[in-house]
Amino acid sequence: MSKGLQRGLTTLALAAGTYSLLGFLILPGVGQRIVNQQLAQYATVPASLQRIELNPFTLKLDLWGLQLGEGAQRQVGFEHLGIDLQWDSLWSGALHLASIELDKPHTELLFAKDGTLNLTQLFKLPPSEPKTEEPAGEPFPLRLDRLALNGGSLHFKDERPSEAIEFAYDSLDLSLHKLSTLPDDNAELTLMATGPNGGKLEWQGEVSLTPLASTGSLKLSDAKLKAIWPYVRDAVPLDLQEGTLSASTDYQFSLQQGTTLKLEQLAVSLAPFAIQSPEQKPLLKLERLDISNSSLDLAQKQVIIGQIRSQNLEAWAAREKDGQLDWQKLLATPAKPATSPEPTDSPTETSSVAAAPDDSAGDAAANGQTKAEPVPPGVDKPWQITLVNTQLRGYRAHLEDRVPEQAVKLDIGPLDLDLQNFVSSGDQPFQLKLDSGLGKQGKLSAAGQVLLQPLGAQLQITTKDIDLRLAQAYLQPFVRLELRSGLLGSNLKVDLKSAAPLAFSVAGSAEVHQLHTLDTLKNRDFLKWQQLQLDGLQYVHGDQLRIDKISLQQPYARFIINEDLTTNVNELLIPQPASPAPSAPGKPLGIHIGGIAIADGSANFADFSLNPNFATAIQRLDGHIGTIDSRSPKAAAVDIKGRVDRYAPVSIKGELNPFAPLDKLDIATSFQHVELTTLTPYSGKFAGYRIKKGRLNLDLHYRIEKGQLNADNKLVLEQLQLGEQVDSKDAVDLPIRLAVALLKDSEGKISIELPVSGDLNNPEFSVMPIVWQTLRNLVVRAVQAPFNFIAGLVGGEQADLSQVSFAPGSDSLDKQAKGTLETLTKALQQRPTLRLDVEGISAKTNDGPLLASQRLQEEYQSNYYRMLQRSGDKVPASPGELEVPDGVKPSLLEGIYRARLKQQPPAEWKELDDAERSARLEQAVLANWQSSELLLRQLAQDRARSIKDFLVSQGLADERIFLLDVALSDTAEPGRTASALHLDSE
Repeated sequence: MSKGLQRGLTTLALAAGTYSLLGFLILPGVGQRIVNQQLAQYATVPASLQRIELNPFTLKLDLWGLQLGEGAQRQVGFEHLGIDLQWDSLWSGALHLASIELDKPHTELLFAKDGTLNLTQLFKLPPSEPKTEEPAGEPFPLRLDRLALNGGSLHFKDERPSEAIEFAYDSLDLSLHKLSTLPDDNAELTLMATGPNGGKLEWQGEVSLTPLASTGSLKLSDAKLKAIWPYVRDAVPLDLQEGTLSASTDYQFSLQQGTTLKLEQLAVSLAPFAIQSPEQKPLLKLERLDISNSSLDLAQKQVIIGQIRSQNLEAWAAREKDGQLDWQKLLATPAKPATSPEPTDSPTETSSVAAAPDDSAGDAAANGQTKAEPVPPGVDKPWQITLVNTQLRGYRAHLEDRVPEQAVKLDIGPLDLDLQNFVSSGDQPFQLKLDSGLGKQGKLSAAGQVLLQPLGAQLQITTKDIDLRLAQAYLQPFVRLELRSGLLGSNLKVDLKSAAPLAFSVAGSAEVHQLHTLDTLKNRDFLKWQQLQLDGLQYVHGDQLRIDKISLQQPYARFIINEDLTTNVNELLIPQPASPAPSAPGKPLGIHIGGIAIADGSANFADFSLNPNFATAIQRLDGHIGTIDSRSPKAAAVDIKGRVDRYAPVSIKGELNPFAPLDKLDIATSFQHVELTTLTPYSGKFAGYRIKKGRLNLDLHYRIEKGQLNADNKLVLEQLQLGEQVDSKDAVDLPIRLAVALLKDSEGKISIELPVSGDLNNPEFSVMPIVWQTLRNLVVRAVQAPFNFIAGLVGGEQADLSQVSFAPGSDSLDKQAKGTLETLTKALQQRPTLRLDVEGISAKTNDGPLLASQRLQEEYQSNYYRMLQRSGDKVPASPGELEVPDGVKPSLLEGIYRARLKQQPPAEWKELDDAERSARLEQAVLANWQSSELLLRQLAQDRARSIKDFLVSQGLADERIFLLDVALSDTAEPGRTASALHLDSE
């Protein structure tokens, strides 16, 4: 071997050895020392790098054991960092790295109370020299074949909120392939991270550095919201009980032309979720919410939510005394101030988002996206959110209104809601379908189309069994009525055309059934009906109300004239503060009612201004009223029939215009076979005599044409007999008994015709004074003429037929009494010209104790019936069908004593045991009722009616049976009380 060659090889060997020594030993040692010196100089916490290794032949650099901070105070560090540099970097024009691999990196990300971030405090760097801003050049050429982050961890803690937030990602793996700063090169990226309590983050996609862009998919699984909830709670005072969030999406991101971000196949799941108030009152509880098939376009400011599915949400809300919702107050609570970090000398980077050109709206999405309208220059384009298909199932809301004196509670649900194609801009119609429960048994459904801008809707709304008692608390300030029951139902089509000015129409039908109102002053029925049906309902706001037919089933009303001549209606109205003067009236509402049908109606009328008091009842009201139209002069036909005190027929026929009664009216009213004993209070006041017997036939025919009255009043009294005389300052000074005798014809009838005419537009014209003066003149003339009077009593075959005995306190006929009446019926059927007078009699000694006992039982049932009604329980048709539990009676007896005796129990009774106290209360109540003349009279009337009912059932015509004024007897034989029967002829 030549010396030259030897020298060359030796030189090469020395160079290689020197290069190896330098690369393997010297440079790593020097580098490690320099790094540790720099760390010691600039790091604010203990910092060190354990080892550096370099392979000068493969250009692979390994760094081991970097750590900033010691032990539990470690801030940043890693176990190993490997960098594999490729030789072709020397001639390829780009830095080429085969791989970068980072093993078990760890980072502590900590925000202190004052907002200081720990990472910004790790180094004390010398101030940098100001540099002249230079235009951005080409990025440094770099190619990285593989970047791997293995077993990383991140600990996050933020002490700025009121409650510190702390969580950790304990398994973080990142894989990146073919990363390059060269134009249009894409890198493949995969990220896997396991968060607190099992939450998992997955990221797969492609990344480009020039331009900065990325496409791929993100997925978050089972993230616990409790970890970050203090951020929310400091903004609004809501406590999270539970909440788990999952989400996934495909994305496209780019900074090539401004900032563009598109999310596709976006899906979000929230299950379960529950929040409560700081006072631990429940506010909202959700079983599940799923959002899928959704997308977001940042440049276009569009969010399309393709599908929402949610089940079993339960919410609680209340309106407080000041009128605000509790939710409103919670959300309006000022957020707790967050601590801002101290200002630093380092510049703050800002980014701007370029607005998308007006012509880049893009094509409409197949799932409901619409093309965005151009936005005028200088106007910030609003976000548009589209809900394509939304389904909510099993929702419930518990609402409470505390504004009324008595709080109103309403449970809504289960509620199902469907929305189709809802757009937040409001300029496109969307489909709505709602089905919900209201209260215990109410139902509400709505379906149709809604438009928000301008506001409009076409909805089909159906309700069923809506409990009207919900309105009770709102009625209390205005009227002294209690809504005992009432259920609303409807089937309506609502067409809303405008909100300003308000324009809408309603068409369909509605009904209110089982309405029952109670006069709370006197604790008695006021108005009720079984069913009110409105068919062919059409309402146009501000223009007209049209109802094809109103049907009333079993309506009932009570009207009372008090001693001071006020009425029960006046008493029920609560005076209100004076209201501002009304504005000028607009166009009157046109009202058209095609017809009113009344079936099985009834009413009670009482006049307490008379002594004795007057009361009567009207039953079996049936009939109809024809078409009523406020814009038509045509009168409505009237045809109504009924009964007074069960047997006396009443009819009202004719036509009238209720909107202009003085313009057109033609009404004929007929009362047949009315028992005159009912009118005793009026005869006592105006004639000075009670009525012992008689019937009334009254025919009234009133005709009005353009304010001109022509009336015919025809009065027929049958078998009139006056009773005892009474003192009355209003009685006429005439021989009434003589007049009655003279006016009777050979058939025992008094016929009077009183025509009246005049101008109703004349304020001095009054009908009743003319009628009364005409009647008085007729009586005066009658007493001046001869008369023929025939009266006789006819007895039956047996003397005992003149009376019917009753058991104490009872109006029921026993076997002996029925036998007596059956015999009497046969006798009267053989004597058709005879009439029977029935005189009901009761006796205080025989009937008082049992009447009191029966009345107490009725009070128990009535009070228990009202208690069940108030609680919303089902009740039978009448209180008499109830069985009152013995355990309830003592508490009811306390109220009965106070209500009926108008006093409190004696104070010394408080010392008695419960049984003795109840016995004393019961004795006092029974003693009060035993001497009640009213109860004794009612019993006597019921006995007379029982006798008449039985005779009618045996085939005797009711026209032949008269009920006399009842009598109270103290001479009845012990154990039995007899009602007297009297026979009379025509």
